[in-house]
Amino acid sequence: MSPFAIFFLLLIYSSLAANTNIYNVQNYGAKSDGKTDSSKAFLNAWAAACASNKPSTINVPIGKYLIHNANFNGQTCKSKAITMHIDGTLLAPSDYNVIGNEENWIKFEKVNGLSIYGGTFDGQAAALWACKNSNNKNCPDGTTALTFYNSNNIIMSGVKVQNSQKFQILVDGCHNVKLQGVKVSAPGNSPNTDGIHVKSSSGVSIMKSQIGTGDDCISIGPGTSNLWIEGIACGPGHGISIGSLGWKQQELGVQNVTVKTVTFSGTTNGVRVKTWARPSNGFVRNVLFQHIVMVNVKNPIIIDQNYCPNHQSCPHKGSGIKISDVTYQDIHGTSATEVAVKLDCSKSNPCSGITLEDVNLSYQNQQTEASCVNARGRVSGLQKPTNCLLKS
Repeated sequence: MSPFAIFFLLLIYSSLAANTNIYNVQNYGAKSDGKTDSSKAFLNAWAAACASNKPSTINVPIGKYLIHNANFNGQTCKSKAITMHIDGTLLAPSDYNVIGNEENWIKFEKVNGLSIYGGTFDGQAAALWACKNSNNKNCPDGTTALTFYNSNNIIMSGVKVQNSQKFQILVDGCHNVKLQGVKVSAPGNSPNTDGIHVKSSSGVSIMKSQIGTGDDCISIGPGTSNLWIEGIACGPGHGISIGSLGWKQQELGVQNVTVKTVTFSGTTNGVRVKTWARPSNGFVRNVLFQHIVMVNVKNPIIIDQNYCPNHQSCPHKGSGIKISDVTYQDIHGTSATEVAVKLDCSKSNPCSGITLEDVNLSYQNQQTEASCVNARGRVSGLQKPTNCLLKS
């Protein structure tokens, strides 16, 4: 690099530094020993950043920081651009009783203009999973590791979230959220540890991320629209699921969802839509699943409108969720079962506008099967298994 280029970069850096307030959590009492509760120090650094009229940066140096519980509220922030640069690891208490009955561990609420770069959020939940897997009815429900609630204009890049007690990342009531280069990990037998759950949000994108967990890699809840998912490696886990939907009679729908360039490896499901067999006025429409690779997936393509685990809380009625205009395009690879395509739609609200285009799924080098109930649509291109859709 030439001396002029170096000088130019230093000039830019100096200018940015002069116009940005920088807050180091260690200056507010945070300890990087992994043992001292640093919750208050992080919150105090946040309060100082919020109080600034300039763009603010919160630095978390290398080390391990124990955080019992932290709610970063942006409602009164003067700064409209807060950046967190995290080089260290944030640890939840290893004793699950400390936060096991809290709804959230780390929560960002009513924040506008937040960027998080780097760092690890570690829920240390192995003991709680063991409690739940032992059928001990006295285990706490567990807490979500990282929550964005009622917030706008969020960027998270290069972040690792692991071993959460329950959901790893939750995006709820947010607009314009970009998650990129995120790594989410938990063991395949960890209960209810969805990788990323999105609900009541719009304009969310999840890009170039690696997700392995004990539940859905990505789950999509009611009120989600304009969601873009691309470049994901999923496994272990239960796949990418729209739903479950339709638990409530009055429920917001899901629409305009794109899932493309995803590889599922050894997962229970690939691309799934699941709805409770209960009355509801909700819907799923305008969904595209494109350029998908399945590697030994039990249910590569599945719509389940009779979802009713343990046969409880279902009134033996058809699902009220109306599913329409769902396209499966260029989906290939291997199924772990003979039935690679299962479309089990509602008897009272049949699926319509289903499109299967260039689907090629094999099972132990043999022809796979398809099962379609109350599903209407069209096919084009290669079809393995053979199409079973009723014509629209």
